[in-house]
This record gives sequence, structure tokens and C-alpha cells, in this order.
Amino acid sequence: MISRIWHGWTKPENADAYETLLKSEIFVGIQERKINGYRGIQLFRRSLDKEVEFITIMWFDSIDAVRDFAGEDYEAAVVPPKARLLLSHFDARSQHYEVRAELKS
Repeated sequence: MISRIWHGWTKPENADAYETLLKSEIFVGIQERKINGYRGIQLFRRSLDKEVEFITIMWFDSIDAVRDFAGEDYEAAVVPPKARLLLSHFDARSQHYEVRAELKS
């Protein structure tokens, strides 16, 4: 299992609109692509002093599945134009980790 981690930041006044865009359009669009080996996505949000940070963690079976999502340069961030309008700044590259252990209760 591979986790793909990415960070983006908005101004506080754009945070709700960005979260809505993610949930109603971007995440739905990813799911509709029916990428073989895509296992889901999580969204994290926290308010900082002057901005709001978002983290997405996507789950894939393999790096090949990540490539099916992001392209050959699979570390490059996938940030649609509508999202770019709401973000103050974001990671240009995503980080990928092998999931080596998981414990659920």
C-alpha cells in the first residue's frame, strides 16, 4: 500500500469554499475515474494564525496506480484550476510512503 500526502493552504475566508470544492467536485471526480488500485482519500484541516492548512492523504495499491492517477511524473501535485484560485500556496510535489504497518481497533 502507498500513501500519497499533499499540503495546501488557504486564507481563512477561502477555507470553507475550498473544502466544499474538494468534497463536492474534486474527490468525486477522482472517484469517477475508477483508477485501478485507488483505495480512497482522507482530508485533514487545521486553522493556523493567518491561514488554514489542508492535507490530503490518498491510498493506492502501488506506485503504478499512483502513476495512473498523476501521470509519469507521479510526484507532481495534481491541483485543478478551480482549486488553485482558492489556495494561497501549496506543495508542488507530493510525498509517497510505503505503508509498512497498520493497526485498527
